[in-house]
Amino acid sequence: MQSSWLPNMTSGTRWFPAPRSPSIEPRMKIVDVAIQPCVQRLRDPSWKFARATVPHLEGHVVTLTDEDGVRGSGYVHAIPAITTHGDGAAAALALLSPLLLQRRVDELSALIEQIDATLAFQPSAKAGIDMALHDLMARRLGVPIHVLLGGKLRDAIPQARILAIKSPVDMARQAVCRVEEGFGQLKLKLSGDTALDVQRVATVRDAVGHGVQLTLDPNQSYAAKSFMRAFAQMERHDICLVEQPVPAADWAGLALLTQSLPVAIEADESAQTVHDVFRLVADRVVDVINLKPTKLGGLRRFVQAVQICEAGNVVCRVGATFGPALLQAMNVQAASVLKAMPYACELSEHQHLLDDPFTELPVTEGLIAVPGGPGCGIGWASEPQH
Repeated sequence: MQSSWLPNMTSGTRWFPAPRSPSIEPRMKIVDVAIQPCVQRLRDPSWKFARATVPHLEGHVVTLTDEDGVRGSGYVHAIPAITTHGDGAAAALALLSPLLLQRRVDELSALIEQIDATLAFQPSAKAGIDMALHDLMARRLGVPIHVLLGGKLRDAIPQARILAIKSPVDMARQAVCRVEEGFGQLKLKLSGDTALDVQRVATVRDAVGHGVQLTLDPNQSYAAKSFMRAFAQMERHDICLVEQPVPAADWAGLALLTQSLPVAIEADESAQTVHDVFRLVADRVVDVINLKPTKLGGLRRFVQAVQICEAGNVVCRVGATFGPALLQAMNVQAASVLKAMPYACELSEHQHLLDDPFTELPVTEGLIAVPGGPGCGIGWASEPQH
């Protein structure tokens, strides 16, 4: 039998046998797609932001099983005011799931592109499938997901906590509790009522002192010039970042605030797709972009968006997406590949959710350690029923 040979390109003088193709095809086909509802209550059923009250979550978990019995799971985020409705997510998954059966796990990129071409929109459903594919592939390889994304650049991710819209006094009480738990950055949800929002900011700052970073999230509740007037009264309280103060479509307003205010302006709802991220960076509309795998359509799209931001010298940050520890572990894996992290991420909101079906993802002194086990690093608390 003839041997095939490859040159050693480093020296040009030594030769090595070419690797032989394995005689047995790896058992990498996906043989089962399970979709399970994941309904979670909030510890505070009156939790509110400018666009909605969120008493509970109606997400789904996608679990893929290959021929060897290896499983990978992903979470489909479903809050109607943010991503999609629970029934809408279920319908999208029912349409897309047959595309996965009998496909090889290592066709991950091709599968994601096919899914994108099959169904417009529904990024949350696509993200759940994307996460499950990455989790399954990483578990087969015995490595954390971050290895598939290029490898982690940090071992722990600093976290901010969110203060839901309440009275100024109640938000200050929340703030003190979060600081006592070890969080050094807090994000205040605002309502668009200037007088009340200014009071919220002032009361929280008085309660926590000046050693804590404060960011603001009006969730699109201001017009650009209205927010300029409001921020003139908030600025004295040492604000480090403002997230999406104007409507998502008002890119001119975002650009005006970025150019005019002495604070970092961040796009969230304005950055729904990788193409949005490209335009925001190319036109330097904002200083920071809030990237979420659930919003962009998964980890593959997330990495594309990160590369655009880093190439254009725009800061990217992984913001809050409510869901179980599974989702937050995925986001932690993704956040670990960011080159710079001047602002804390928001991946600890699973702490105010109940009924989590997955193992714990602890937060210690405001930090989440990047899980080191295979896949996302956590699993089901008990074996799910299929």
